[in-house]
Amino acid sequence: MAELTYRDAVARGIAQEMRRDERVVMIGEDVAGAGGVFKTTVGLLDEFGPKRVIDTPISEQAILGAAMGAAMTGLRPVAEIMFSDFFAVCWDIVVNEIAKTRYMTNGQITIPLVIKTGNGGGLRFGAQHSQAIENWAMAVPGLKVVTPSTPRDVVGLMAAAVRSDDPVLFFEHKGLYSMKGEVPDGEIIDELGTAVVRRAGTDATILSLGLTVGRALDAAGQLAERGIQAEVIDVRSLVPLDTRTILGSLAKTGRLFTVEENPRLLGWGAEIASIAAEECFWDLDGPIQRITTPHIPLPSADSLEDLVLPSADVVATAVEKALQS
Repeated sequence: MAELTYRDAVARGIAQEMRRDERVVMIGEDVAGAGGVFKTTVGLLDEFGPKRVIDTPISEQAILGAAMGAAMTGLRPVAEIMFSDFFAVCWDIVVNEIAKTRYMTNGQITIPLVIKTGNGGGLRFGAQHSQAIENWAMAVPGLKVVTPSTPRDVVGLMAAAVRSDDPVLFFEHKGLYSMKGEVPDGEIIDELGTAVVRRAGTDATILSLGLTVGRALDAAGQLAERGIQAEVIDVRSLVPLDTRTILGSLAKTGRLFTVEENPRLLGWGAEIASIAAEECFWDLDGPIQRITTPHIPLPSADSLEDLVLPSADVVATAVEKALQS
């Protein structure tokens, strides 16, 4: 078993699928010779060559247009958009073309395309390079939305994304790229739409995603010292969503908290809270609480960025206060 960084796991996951299936190609700005702006495609050009690892001009629309065309003609591309913020200039082709083609052709044309991107804040990139935008994507029918939180899950979920016949938006959290974790040897493949219980508990359910998983676990550790046993769930996949694991935990604990790195309005936790209220209202022992960033752009200043992103202390305090009320 090897210990890999999150960024190395991205390259390993893509390489695993490129070795398995020659139809898998990698396309994006600086993904070949430079190994990616975040070094998540290092080694792919050397192993698979320039016909399968392709640098592009600086044009997000061109990257996704070429990738969509390749997918329509039988390849299984992995396309990189450097920063997820840049999806703002890609939505026409993503929402109106990539997401809808299978539906509009009655299933005659599928788009087996993975769009990977650096997502989220914490690295002082400022308001235009620090957004967590999985909320934008999950609102679009036809897209699958995945956010791994560990190097092992990066490999397994990347494999599942590449093997999907539908387009998958694969959000890699920039704040996790240097994180190390053990990754088993050999082929790893996960299933999209499966959450993982990272810590078992009986008093509260804390839902987390990407960067917030580690903070939720730290919060659960603090709460345990105060006699509160919180269950921490890594949602991993927003579309499809593992409601069985989430609602099963809620039925056990009676308390639900979401920890989101998103502006408060219309975050993914709001959707899950709505589902929980519809499906498990009588299991609730108190109001569902969402722990989010304020509804503001991410600041560049260190102190301000740290202040707005949900910390372990903030999560622990919110859960303890709610359980004491």
